[in-house]
Amino acid sequence: QVQLMESGGGSVQPGGSLTLSCTASGDIDRINALGWYRQAPGKHRELVSVITDLGSTHYGSSVQGRFTISRNNAKTAVYLQMDSLKPEDTAVYYCNADVQYETELIDYWGQGTQVTVSP
Repeated sequence: QVQLMESGGGSVQPGGSLTLSCTASGDIDRINALGWYRQAPGKHRELVSVITDLGSTHYGSSVQGRFTISRNNAKTAVYLQMDSLKPEDTAVYYCNADVQYETELIDYWGQGTQVTVSP
C-alpha cells in the first residue's frame, strides 16, 4: 500500500500563488507516477498534472503554463507550484500515486486539500 498526505492548500486572491505538497510512504519503490487531480463542486475529478517515474511531466490544458509539478529525488514527495491562479482553479486538490504490483496497477489517493481563489 501507499499512503499519501497533502498539505499547502488555502485561500488566495486571483493572480496569486500557492504550493501544494504531497508526501508518499509505503510501497514507494512500486510507484510509476505521482500526480495531482482536482474536483470542483458539481464537476468530475480532472487531471491537473502528473510526473512519471522517469521524470516526464504532463499538464491539463487549463493549467498548462501556470502550474509546475516537481518531485524530490527519493520520489517520496511531489509538489505543485500554482501561479497566476484564477477563480476557476478553486477545487479540492488530490494527490495520486499509480502503483504497479505483479498483477495489477492500483491508484492511491490522498485525502484532498482545498484551494480557494477569490477576490
